[in-house]
Amino acid sequence: MTFIEKTDRITIDDLRRTGATKWAVQDDLIGAFVAEMDFGIAPVITKALHEIVDQGAFGYLPTRFTAELRAATAQMLQSRHGWTVEPADVRVVPDVIKALELAIEHHSRAGSKIIVPTPSYMPFLSIPPMMGREVIEVPMRYEDGHYALDMAGIQEAFDQGGNLLILCNPYNPVGRVFSRAELEAVAELVERNGGRVFSDEIWAPLTYAGNRHLPYASVNEVAAGHAITALSASKAWNLPGLKCAQVITSNDADRAIWNKIGFFAAHGTANLGVVANAVAYREGFPWLEDVVAYLDRNRRAMADLVHDLLPGVRYHIPEGTYVGWLDFRGSAVADNPGAFFKEKAGVYLTEGVTCGKDFAGFARFIFATPLPIMQEAMDRMSKAMKAL
Repeated sequence: MTFIEKTDRITIDDLRRTGATKWAVQDDLIGAFVAEMDFGIAPVITKALHEIVDQGAFGYLPTRFTAELRAATAQMLQSRHGWTVEPADVRVVPDVIKALELAIEHHSRAGSKIIVPTPSYMPFLSIPPMMGREVIEVPMRYEDGHYALDMAGIQEAFDQGGNLLILCNPYNPVGRVFSRAELEAVAELVERNGGRVFSDEIWAPLTYAGNRHLPYASVNEVAAGHAITALSASKAWNLPGLKCAQVITSNDADRAIWNKIGFFAAHGTANLGVVANAVAYREGFPWLEDVVAYLDRNRRAMADLVHDLLPGVRYHIPEGTYVGWLDFRGSAVADNPGAFFKEKAGVYLTEGVTCGKDFAGFARFIFATPLPIMQEAMDRMSKAMKAL
């Protein structure tokens, strides 16, 4: 049985039995709001985890686990993205959110504002205020079905006291995979303003044909000099609960900082997560190829479903990620579409306004689910719109 055939047979009841967050809210809801996949785990990772459990390796994080992950990460970055990174520059942390907190604390000017292009991953808007930092939202430009960073808006944000720019590449939720020219333009602008970049590259393995992920810090020495990079196997291999991510340092100043804070920054990183991330980077890409092929089918099928079932709704096929960004402003459900579909259709989306104050009337739909389930969700949404 092929991966597609096997995955198409997964039912909503099967997913509810996993106890996953997006399937445990209430029994009648189809969960499309949590960025997790519904495709299980790569067998090579499951096997490795069973072996570690059998060993009883539950003490404090062994240095050999960390060394294996550092080496696997460096090798993966070189072979997949052409970025030469020394294993010593790979630091372990529990997750990308922890990496962001550390970037704000140690890699931005004290008291400075945080620049966030929007629509954004929701915690990028909520974490800085929790740390006493103001967020400057810079809405992306949308032209001819294409989202782009608003460089003039980012410059204005620097003029208003911004210092750390949060860059998500590939971009959640609009699905952009930025070109070299775009990243070089960002690097020039940030350097001109004496700024820093936190580059979230957690979605890097999930890009589609015709697009190539380019790590921001690999673009040129200027970018490397002001970037702090975060990544993890958690999105591509569906491992968020295992608590492991990596921070890459790419300049001497940041290396000095992480030589001081690295031990405590790693606190909370799970042994099983470190093992799983290392195995994913070393041996997990054959499984991931099947996943990306399935997601590729879903992202295209979603375009047809939106066109046929959701009149007035706009959707652009993403270049990366498994996030669909839906614009309901021209439809019958222009106000709070997330709340509407949760109540009237039993489909739980992410409300667009939580991704940025300018994005009321939008919603985020996670399409990393069996195609028949995505079709059912769209059917429910269509019926709810027609009932209006």
